[in-house]
Amino acid sequence: MFLRGNKDMKPAFSVIFLTTLLGAGQGLFLALFTHQSYALFGLLPMQSDAFYGYGSVLVLLLLGGGLVASFFHLGRPERAWRSATQWRTSWLSREVIVLPAFMGVVFLYGVAHLIGFRPEVVTLPSGLLIDLSVVLGVLGTLVSFALFVCTGMIYACLRFLREWHTPLTVINYILLGGSSGFILAAFYSASSAPSQTDFFAGWAIIITLLAFVGRSASLVRNAHLKPKSTIQTAIGVKHPRIVQRSQGAMGGSFNTREFFHGKSEAFLRAIKPAFILLVFVIPIALLAFGMFTSALLGVAFILQYTGLLAERWFFFAQANHPQNLYYQTIG
Repeated sequence: MFLRGNKDMKPAFSVIFLTTLLGAGQGLFLALFTHQSYALFGLLPMQSDAFYGYGSVLVLLLLGGGLVASFFHLGRPERAWRSATQWRTSWLSREVIVLPAFMGVVFLYGVAHLIGFRPEVVTLPSGLLIDLSVVLGVLGTLVSFALFVCTGMIYACLRFLREWHTPLTVINYILLGGSSGFILAAFYSASSAPSQTDFFAGWAIIITLLAFVGRSASLVRNAHLKPKSTIQTAIGVKHPRIVQRSQGAMGGSFNTREFFHGKSEAFLRAIKPAFILLVFVIPIALLAFGMFTSALLGVAFILQYTGLLAERWFFFAQANHPQNLYYQTIG
């Protein structure tokens, strides 16, 4: 089975950048189309095609950055296409298929706005006109959520990694991506459509608060997990007191190199409050000031994204892989 990150396995920074950049891009697209949907029903003023079009360009840059990062995790990049062949059983294969599909829809959505090609598709009985960009926006929203589910389920489907095997994994991927995307949308709006910044910032606060609740729930849940396996069950000996003196090898091995992050317990204890502060507390505080300047919102996004890198590292490092029962003692 192919794993993109494991405990005590060294969290791959290529995967950390992949998941955080994709999440921000998906969240930004959802923010843009949410605004267009509000405007479609007359709840907000419709913005120019350039606003939605260039916003889509920014989405594609984030998605492209995530895609480039993913190639650094491949041992044989020229064989990357093979990762899509197991779509019937593998969430990774499904992600590999859904990601370019999402990028394609975002590209068409952006082009439809930038060249002004928005022909009428249907008129609803209420008289509401639905053009091509709206259809593409709805399709992009569905594919975006499908991508969130595929990415989250790569980890949530692993029963033996109990820290990941929970619906909270998928929920948190959605909420954290949505939070970073809406904060980025507020930053983008501050320079492109200042009158709409309040809308994006307001939703950013709500989604960030929900993300805080979801991530806190997963942290509390994982802190109370009791291991199903012990060193006794691992070696089949029921004696109540067993002490491991050695890992069973004079030198290192693949297991000890790839399944141990090498950080101290003090580092793990420090990184948790650090990402909570950067991902949730500081962005909410900055947004709550109501001073929605481009500089302030830019700082909020940068600080939160820095925190998301730490959060994702902790997510991978926290999972307790059963194989480590055999390698608790290095020397």
